[in-house]
Amino acid sequence: MNNRFEVPSEKIPSLGQRVFLKAGEQSIILFNIDNQLYAIEDSCPHQGASLYGGKLDGCTIKCPAHGLRFNLADGFMVNSELLKLNAYCLEEINGRIYIVLKQEVQ
Repeated sequence: MNNRFEVPSEKIPSLGQRVFLKAGEQSIILFNIDNQLYAIEDSCPHQGASLYGGKLDGCTIKCPAHGLRFNLADGFMVNSELLKLNAYCLEEINGRIYIVLKQEVQ
């Protein structure tokens, strides 16, 4: 499996928007908040609900199923480290945006 997913230029969300992406078997949501991109998995670690329709408050998303809130930057549940969703690193290389799916072990 490739450790990076290139985001098609037409899929990069405009300011304040989000898009759903499929990278192989992984479902990912890409956000543009204040011209900063964030990528998270589209599955709440509590019971697997989709986060795509969740309410945003700054860099926090609220799970529409049970109301748990997660930080888009690090994936941790707000005020707790008990639950964490995958928050992906992003890279820009030659004007293209990549989601890092798997970190290489060095």
